[in-house]
Formats: sequence, structure tokens, C-alpha cells
Amino acid sequence: MIRINMKMRGFVLRRLFSSIFVLLGLSILIFTISRLVPGDVARLALGPEAPQWVVDAYREKLHLNEPLPVQYYIWLTNALHGDFGESITSRRAVIDDFVQYFPATLELVIFSTIITISLSIIIGAYTGRRANSLADNAFRVLSYFGIAVPAFVWAIIGLFLFGFVWNVFPISGQLDTGVIRPPLVTGIMLVDAAIAGNWLAFANHLHHIILPSAVMSIARIAQDSKILRSGMVENLKKDYILAATSYGIPDQTITMKYLLKPSLIPMVSIMGMEVAQSIGGSFIIETVFNWPGFGKYGMKAMLMKDVNPIVASVMLIGASCAFVNILVDIIVAYLDPRIRVMEKAT
Repeated sequence: MIRINMKMRGFVLRRLFSSIFVLLGLSILIFTISRLVPGDVARLALGPEAPQWVVDAYREKLHLNEPLPVQYYIWLTNALHGDFGESITSRRAVIDDFVQYFPATLELVIFSTIITISLSIIIGAYTGRRANSLADNAFRVLSYFGIAVPAFVWAIIGLFLFGFVWNVFPISGQLDTGVIRPPLVTGIMLVDAAIAGNWLAFANHLHHIILPSAVMSIARIAQDSKILRSGMVENLKKDYILAATSYGIPDQTITMKYLLKPSLIPMVSIMGMEVAQSIGGSFIIETVFNWPGFGKYGMKAMLMKDVNPIVASVMLIGASCAFVNILVDIIVAYLDPRIRVMEKAT
């Protein structure tokens, strides 16, 4: 359990406070861009065949006839009350769309992160302890493929092999036809199924989520295991590791107690950015596997030039980045005692 002392609490509060100004700046930027795109925002959103009176009504609804600072003030006031406007694509409030779609993407990202952390630590620690061996060289070559090959290619390969050739995993959606969907509580289906005691839906959904989350984690595993491997190779040369080895401490104890924690710090820092990026970039996986998530929803809004969901989506991704970065800072402070000492000194 990570215990955060008073200084660390102050650090977290400072980060939260600074994140508010970052999100405020992001809101000003994305709102201004959404209003200053070439052409009439209302006409772009409604299409060239929409009657002029419909376009005028939509302009009035978005307050586009007001000065830009007034438009932003109205939008920010509404947003702070949870009102991000209405989507012309779904004909619903944007916040209702987020409640429906975001938990599915969050579930996918969480499951992918669990796979990434588990395999990255195993592969990185194994190859870092056996640098320049045959296994290390083989994993390094495979990691280049994992990073270089685009996500949609891995998605198609995974879908073809595991969905058609070997028929191991389902290829589309969250549940099989005929499986009763659990009542909506959190939006995360595994949690909702467990709360409802619907273990058939739980097992079936778990079967559906494995393939898309595994495909989403391929590039992340390739990159994170390389970073961990590099950190371990570098830390193996440190004096305290050499001293521990000379004392006859078993290699497994040295690895788990003295070597792994400092080597994890660069990987954890990169992983935080990857998690935030996965939330916004999940649309490829969601499209290939027909996963009803936030990324697919946001991409559809962009293609339809649906202004309100676009602005709200960017803000949600920004808030996710801020939250993940604060969480990463806490984890890094736990892994590196020097950071905790610095916090106590400030």
C-alpha cells in the first residue's frame, strides 16, 4: 500500500491545482479552433442541403452570433454544470453519449494496461538480466516489429488468425447474441455483470475483450519492455548491485529487491503517456472489432463535423492525461525514495 505523507499530499494538490489551469488553457484553445475553422460552423455541421432557417436556428443555439469571448463564457458556464451541448449526430446530450461510450473504452484501456504491465515486466526483466543473449536479441527484433507495424495491421492479423483460422476469440462486439446484457451501473460491463451476478455475461464479455485489448497492447509491450530492459542493463553496472552480488545475495533477490524498482521508473513514466494516448487513439481497435467505445464515437463526430462532441472529447482526453500524469508521479515517488526526500525538503 502506498502511503502518502503530508508533503506528498501537498505535491498532489499542487499538481491538481496546476492541472486546472492546463485544462482551462486547453478549453480556450480547442473552443477557439472549433469556432474559427474556415466556413460556417453551423453549415459545416448540418451539411449543404440543410435549409437556411435550420442553420440560423443552430447558430442561435450555439450562440454563434455572439462575440467569441461571450460564446466561450456561455460554453464554460454550461460545461461546469455538466452541459456540453447536444450532438447533432446522436440527437442526444453529449454528456449522455459520454456516459454510454466512455466506460467501454476505459474498460478496454484498463484491460490492455494490465496485459501490458504484466508482459512488459516479465519480458523486460528476463532480457535485461540476459543482455545480448539469444533470447534478448530475439525479443529485440520482435519489439521492432511490434513498434513499427501499425495498430490496424495487428488488429487485422489478430482478427484473421484468432477469429477465423483458429476461431479462438469472438471478432465483434461485447457480447454474443442471446446473452442478456447486465443492467447499467458503472458502464464497465465486467463490473456491471459481477454486481448483477450475471456470470454468463461476465465470462462472455471477458472472452470478447481479450483479443482487442491484447492487440491494443502489442506496441506498448514492445516499447515498455525495451525501456525496462535498458534500465536494468544500466542499473546492473551500478555499485550497489555489484556490492550485493559480491556479498553472495541470490540473483532473484537482487532483481526483485534492488534492481527492478529503479529500472521501472522510466517505463512507468512512458506508460502514463501511453494510457492517456490509448484513450484518444482507441478508435482504430474499436472500429475493427466493432467495439462501442469513446474513440469510435469521437472519430464519427469529427467526420460529421459535430462541434459539441469534438470539444468535449478533447477536454475529456485532456482531463484523462492530467489524472494519469498525477497518478504516475505518485507511483514514481513510491519507486524512487529520492523524490520523497526532495518532497520533504520542499
